[in-house]
Amino acid sequence: MLRLGVIIIVIALVGTVLSGLAAYRVHDQELAIDRIALARAIDVHASLVQDRLTERELLARVASGLFRAPSVIKANMLEPLRSSIYAFKTDFVVASWIARLKSDELSVAQAELRQAGFSNPTIRNYDDTPLDKGMASGPLDVLMDLEPRNAETSKFPGAVLDRQPIIGPMLARAMAEGKPVASDPTPLLRADGPIGIVLAAPVVPQGATGPAGFVTFSYEIGPLLLTNDDLSLFSVALKDPRNASDELVANDQGAVTGRTRGPDDPAPSSTRTVSFGNHDWSLIYYAKSNAVRRAQQTAAIVGVIGLALTGIICGLFGFVAYNNLRLSREIQVRIGFERRLTAVIDELNHRVKNILAVIQSIVTRTLRHGSDIDVARELLIGRIHAMSNVVTLLSESQWQGVQLRGLFEARAIPHAERIAVSGPDITVSARAAQSLSLLFFELASHSDEGLSLVGKHPHITAKWEVAGDDSAAVFQFRWEELNTSEATRRPDSDFGLILLDRVAPEALGGTSKRYFTEASYVYELTAPMETVIDMTERDRTEQLSAPVKPPR
Repeated sequence: MLRLGVIIIVIALVGTVLSGLAAYRVHDQELAIDRIALARAIDVHASLVQDRLTERELLARVASGLFRAPSVIKANMLEPLRSSIYAFKTDFVVASWIARLKSDELSVAQAELRQAGFSNPTIRNYDDTPLDKGMASGPLDVLMDLEPRNAETSKFPGAVLDRQPIIGPMLARAMAEGKPVASDPTPLLRADGPIGIVLAAPVVPQGATGPAGFVTFSYEIGPLLLTNDDLSLFSVALKDPRNASDELVANDQGAVTGRTRGPDDPAPSSTRTVSFGNHDWSLIYYAKSNAVRRAQQTAAIVGVIGLALTGIICGLFGFVAYNNLRLSREIQVRIGFERRLTAVIDELNHRVKNILAVIQSIVTRTLRHGSDIDVARELLIGRIHAMSNVVTLLSESQWQGVQLRGLFEARAIPHAERIAVSGPDITVSARAAQSLSLLFFELASHSDEGLSLVGKHPHITAKWEVAGDDSAAVFQFRWEELNTSEATRRPDSDFGLILLDRVAPEALGGTSKRYFTEASYVYELTAPMETVIDMTERDRTEQLSAPVKPPR
């Protein structure tokens, strides 16, 4: 026992160490997998965002390139471009034409705006205050046309955008650099409108040294930069270029709001930079799940499973070692069981031969040992009729079994009206029904000499019961002929003795005995209930009798 205890302790220590190593390895692998998956998802998102930005910058370049020698004072400059810009993308908020006008061109521009039907054609400051022309030292950037035209946008043309805090610096930079430039984030359409970015592309006519105006496209930041799948591994924010500590985030509806990062806020998982309008934009990514905590939980589960397996192995090892002698006895029992199984298989191989032998024995023994040819003929017809009757009953039930009481009907055995039958309702198998039917006929056919009625009480009783539960249940049958003695009862025939003492008990796997008491003749049969009902035979018969399903 001491040696066994030392071995179990060693196994427990080894299992504990291996469980710890497995948990540590799983922790590292989970962290690595989560990081790789998150990095790949972020790279895909940043690549898609950059593709969207490149497409929209290309749209601005194409639109500006379509202007060859524009008349900057016209109010319908976007008319030739409407079909072109919609062929590229339709997710811009407003596309506009901003003309650079000299002071002497403002009156002509105002007349053009009035003729175009805009609601406020007056040339004015961006905040709708009157324009002081005397303060203008050079060309003014005037909004002359836009798309789409609706009740909300038709009031914007005529505004001078030079001093607008966001648009003005953007236009100045685009004019200086001669290429598309994006503005800082700003509300679109109105002060409380969606936050977006305006992209301005300078239009330089052939032979000119400076731009004649600008084609601009404004986009909402949410769909452009911050779109994200609800099932993704991360959330994304845009670093506000106006304040390094601020971020712009979009909610579930795509509305963008600003927030200020605090010292207690979680650190970003990664940062990516995209380029748009000659401007670098920083996308900040935050993991939605805590990879470290999840890795720790997974490692803890692996460790607990390892310790549990270690405990189970130790317990099993001790149990096996402690019960070595019992296992040896169980092996011997198994060998005996296999021998009995072989005997049962041999029994099944001869079952068909036994059935034919019973039929042959019915005919030969009935005729051979009959002292009177009429009596022999009557017994032979009765026995064959008993077998025919049970076959009829089985056919009616599709060979699923027969109610035991049905074997005592008048058509099955003689003197059925004189027999008192009692016992629970039992459906016996086809094989058991054939043996019991011959058995009951043989008992009833030899009881006629001893029958004598006293009052209204029958003098033959047939009763059965089931003792035990489940697989240990036993079928017990008792036949008793009252007021009968060995002297008055007709002796059993040679075939009857074989049937009573050997054929019926062996068919049911049980035992039988018959004897005379002082006032009766008794026959008892005991058999396992599982051989009487034989569910395996019934299931097999049910499968064979099931109709074949037609092919679809």
